[in-house]
Amino acid sequence: MPEREVPCKEIHNLHERLKRVNSSVDGLHKSLPGRRDTALLRLHPYNSANRLSKPGEVFGYPHVRTWEFTSSRPVRSVIPLWPIYGLPMLVLQWVWTETGKEAVAPDLVYYALRLLMFTLSFVLEDWAIHDLVQSPRERRLALLLVASSYVTWTYQTHTFSNSVETLVVLWSVVMVQRILDNKTRSSLLSSAVLGSLVTFGIFNRITFPPFLLPSGVFLLPHFSRKPISLLTLCSAILFTSLLAVVIDTAFYNASADSLFHLLCTRPVITPLNSLLYNTSASNLSLHGLHPPYHHFIASLPLLLGPALLLLWYIRKVTLPILSALSATILLSLIPHQEPRFLLPAVPLILSSVRLPQSRVLRRYWLATWILFNLGLGILMGVYHQGGVIRAQSWLGQPNQHDLEVTEVFWWRTYSPSVWLLGGKELVTTDLMGIKADLMMDRVLEALRRCDEGTTKSVGLVAPLSSIELDDWMGHGHSWEQISFEQVWKTTRHLNLDDMDFEADGIRGTLNRVVGRRGLVIWKISMPCRDIKS
Repeated sequence: MPEREVPCKEIHNLHERLKRVNSSVDGLHKSLPGRRDTALLRLHPYNSANRLSKPGEVFGYPHVRTWEFTSSRPVRSVIPLWPIYGLPMLVLQWVWTETGKEAVAPDLVYYALRLLMFTLSFVLEDWAIHDLVQSPRERRLALLLVASSYVTWTYQTHTFSNSVETLVVLWSVVMVQRILDNKTRSSLLSSAVLGSLVTFGIFNRITFPPFLLPSGVFLLPHFSRKPISLLTLCSAILFTSLLAVVIDTAFYNASADSLFHLLCTRPVITPLNSLLYNTSASNLSLHGLHPPYHHFIASLPLLLGPALLLLWYIRKVTLPILSALSATILLSLIPHQEPRFLLPAVPLILSSVRLPQSRVLRRYWLATWILFNLGLGILMGVYHQGGVIRAQSWLGQPNQHDLEVTEVFWWRTYSPSVWLLGGKELVTTDLMGIKADLMMDRVLEALRRCDEGTTKSVGLVAPLSSIELDDWMGHGHSWEQISFEQVWKTTRHLNLDDMDFEADGIRGTLNRVVGRRGLVIWKISMPCRDIKS
């Protein structure tokens, strides 16, 4: 009897400890939706539809389509944009007009889009993980890790095409898993849904297929037993792809007389155009080239942090983890690599790992995980390019007597969303990251366009970390009558794209970028007689 009592007591103690751990995990996970919710108000502006002109098209705001839409071979499909953003905004416009109010304010549209992405992420992402992870205890841990990741707080509440891709990848894996789990039936409905998701994912981003490579391999035995399932899948892909090509062709040739003739002679197949563009080294060099190991030494550590160590604690090799690893390997073959390309891999990995069994290691890991996500959440969610939306919203306010200009230049910031100006007539010129002397020449060229005897003014939005402006504002330029007036400023802005450790060193770079953090709107004025002299 004594030999049997000892292990029973240990098992009982272990069971009690697991109950306490599960209870604490439940409480923490229930509090995490609030963390997601607060992120709605704080995130940097790449999500602000810099590549999304739908708000302008729906509400009639001035808007600019980016090169992805204006190229002779467009690489962006409108298929993901209309159901995800266009239809909800049409509903918002209808509700707004039914209340008898005036035009919808751009700020309201912006936060409505943010709320939409938050809702989609909170519902669809968690639902997918609930389906993929069968064990209740492992499911709670997976939901906890995904909800506590800064990637969920920030990027998944953006209107990124990558954020939409994450949801499509997750639900594609869910459909594959449902098909594989059903050994007796053909799963025709799941096959049809999977085919539609495949088309949607490919027309959304060309990076989608690598995530589904393991799924295709896993489905081969099922298709050999149930060929009707394969026929249903292919039929769904073919039908939805043809529909997408028809819609894209009509959208990019709105003035054409015969849509049927265009479909026969010059159909717009945006995934094909995107593939051709991204297989050209000359095109990718415009966006930056990276070594094949960049995703492994930079992207994954940036997205996962200490969770990368949990790959040693994978519960078992499953479809989600294989999907994440296959996509990382295949996307590493593309010379241009960005962390956001691997966003779908984050929930796939976090739903496949477990915590260290050692209590000490688990405590240290949890502390590191919390600090990592708080730090990156604040950095990427609050400060990185965080002033762009605030500045553009301020410029769009109807009564800005402090800045009576008709043209504003943006320098060394993310591209501003023109539709946030509403109906305000304000020419926006994005100078991107051109050299300081070229920026000054463009501003002075604009100042020259005036009537003699008057004073011409333009706006300049630039980060405080741009020290080249110091000499110019100190009258270091040959024209000494130029005046600079700071009309707006925020300190919640970091220009991480302007770091130059090679030239300034680590300390100098941090002093400039962090010590002089902020974004400023300058009013630059000069009497026309001085310009023309």
